[in-house]
Amino acid sequence: MRAVVVNRPGEISVSDVPEPVAAPGDVVVEVAACGVCGTDLHIADGEFPPTPYPIVPGHEFAGSVVEVGGEVRSGVRPGDRVAVDPSLFCGYCAACRSGRGNLCANWGATGDTVDGAFAQRVSVPAANAHRLPDHVTFEQGALVEPLSCAVHGVRRLGVEVGESVLVVGAGTMGLLLIQVLERSGARVVAVDRVPSKLELAKTLGAERTALSVGELDGELFDAAVDVTGVPAVMEEGFGAVNRGGRFLVFGVAPADARVALSPFRIYNDEITVIGSMAVLNSFGAALDLIAGGAVQTEDLVSHRLPLEDFPHALEIVRAGTGVKVHVLPGQGG
Repeated sequence: MRAVVVNRPGEISVSDVPEPVAAPGDVVVEVAACGVCGTDLHIADGEFPPTPYPIVPGHEFAGSVVEVGGEVRSGVRPGDRVAVDPSLFCGYCAACRSGRGNLCANWGATGDTVDGAFAQRVSVPAANAHRLPDHVTFEQGALVEPLSCAVHGVRRLGVEVGESVLVVGAGTMGLLLIQVLERSGARVVAVDRVPSKLELAKTLGAERTALSVGELDGELFDAAVDVTGVPAVMEEGFGAVNRGGRFLVFGVAPADARVALSPFRIYNDEITVIGSMAVLNSFGAALDLIAGGAVQTEDLVSHRLPLEDFPHALEIVRAGTGVKVHVLPGQGG
């Protein structure tokens, strides 16, 4: 079968690879749609430390079950349409036993540490395959994983009704966060350097928008969320947090990146700095939000490309010219 292979950082090919086989507790999914994420850029560039090479990336995906392992007891059957939670938690480390599997000492994820879904087919744990309601499309299914990250992030932030929240970065993740925040009762202001993304942010729940944090003239917020992972931008977002507020680091920065935050402000203003790592008991909730129409996805996918065009898909994401880029492995080149 055909798959994207990152042989080593900076070296990517679309190649013939062996067909996946369903282990006893696994299913093989024929991939219909897989989203390109900022993490995929980090993997391509060698900036995501858990990733071994070579690897087939791709962790935001949906498709149809084509093979079921002999010990699967979850009820998943061939032909089922599914979205897949990529999380691979060991279940026995201290973090897993305390209910924080996303901090697993042996953390893994389909497409991040084992071969993923920028391929025609992929093998995944059957327990991670969530059936899609008939009216939910495969492209919507491929958005469940990023939305589940947003749900976890908003839970970490602990938003209260009526609070003001600054979201810095209005790409796919920012637009999903805006919707979850607005539906949680927050008053959201969005910042991005691309005007078209700000227009979309307004339609999805942002009260106001700006092209930069500086354009807000020193306005302070109950909470701020950085979705960019860019150190200088993170520092600006932190500066917009009011006394007693919270600052959520949501965007993925390179592992060696550093930011300069005022320890005196953190102390004197009792500012809480929060991290949000991937998915934690939020995948099912995210699927319900999409299935129920509480989160809109119609305008989020800006590009649809065949598997053979994966290098171009990365270029689009790197340039920030689109919103969500989907690779459709069943689509011809």
